[in-house]
Amino acid sequence: MTRLNPLVLDGSTVKLRLQADRAVSPDPVHVDWVRFTVQRRNGANLGDIDAVWTDSPQTTDDGQGVPVDEWASQPVGYYANSTRYEFVMWEIMRNLRELPGEHHTAAIQAADLGREVVECLGPEFRLNPEIRKGHDFYRHRLSILRADVEVGWIGFLASGDSPRQTAQSATLHCNLFGAACTFGQSGWRDKLADVIDQREGVVTRVDLALDYFDGLPGGMAGIVGEYEAGAMDVRGARPAYDQVGRWLESAPCSRSFYFGSKQAGKQTNVYEKGDQLFGPEAHDPWLRVELRYGNKLRVIPSDALRRPGDFFAGASDWHAAKLASFASVNPQAVRQTKRLQGQTVEAEVSRVVRWARQTAGAAIAALARFMPGDGFLDFAHCRTVPGRLQRFTESDLRGAFNRLFTPVSAGPALVAG
Repeated sequence: MTRLNPLVLDGSTVKLRLQADRAVSPDPVHVDWVRFTVQRRNGANLGDIDAVWTDSPQTTDDGQGVPVDEWASQPVGYYANSTRYEFVMWEIMRNLRELPGEHHTAAIQAADLGREVVECLGPEFRLNPEIRKGHDFYRHRLSILRADVEVGWIGFLASGDSPRQTAQSATLHCNLFGAACTFGQSGWRDKLADVIDQREGVVTRVDLALDYFDGLPGGMAGIVGEYEAGAMDVRGARPAYDQVGRWLESAPCSRSFYFGSKQAGKQTNVYEKGDQLFGPEAHDPWLRVELRYGNKLRVIPSDALRRPGDFFAGASDWHAAKLASFASVNPQAVRQTKRLQGQTVEAEVSRVVRWARQTAGAAIAALARFMPGDGFLDFAHCRTVPGRLQRFTESDLRGAFNRLFTPVSAGPALVAG
């Protein structure tokens, strides 16, 4: 008997699930990743940890005792029921005995958030009681599992003592991967949005995906043609782009076309999803348009989980046109926050000026002093701006330089900061 490639089996399961959701959901856009942060002070008041720890659970909700050494062997979904969740909570508290006392309350608050997230996702998911090494500058994490595979995590406490990380220690962070989003129960997005709102959380990332299971007319080459024709332009500006994969060979495959900017909090990736899941040899035509919102320069509302189609369409006229053949939507933009944008451009300009003064100051001064005529101005005009400034408009940069320097008559003086 021929053994099927596990990648093909997993890919088929994902595709079938997404197709089934498309058939019953009024919104054709799929949420494929979500991250959010909440303040610990907005969580449950869990009282004294030592008092809670002394109460060992004795029975399940059906009155049957479960020996301590069997807790970890319970089937997937066993702990999702809140009446049985005391067992995984007690196991977490037992593991806390290996950590300093000041970590205990944060860990239980993380477990409480994890419980809420697992209940949103459904009975296929559970919270792992093992306290593991953290990610993204969080000291610890609790894993969210499906079929004993990590599909998300709750991070708590910071890995360092800098002022920024001290502030991070006052937060909990939830990161749900694509597998969690794909296999969450019906209605999980609305329930999770409610949890975020109730805890006054901040969405830091959401990926919104529109799948073309049978491909797009023109394929990936057509996407590049649309970009070159200006279809992706926003308010007259053409976004930056990047290409990944095998584009120039006789049998191109595994291609991705990115446009937009992570730094600006809005980037789109059009890619060959079929190649990713099944391998190029399968020749699956599935293409995905994946819009990735980040909170660097944007405030992402929780409604992006409730109405992903509206927020997908609101990204640009091109996104709205791609979605128009699937459903009628009310485009909702996640616009850049001007205050954050201003802070960012000033910070980047400050770095460039600081570098110029400290590293290249003598050379620049010599050019300005000794180049004949308008040579220095000609030299400056023929150069592009540094990469870190290229995402800003000329008016953004001019305004930042004006704010950072005093009038010329008083002599240039970089504002501290």
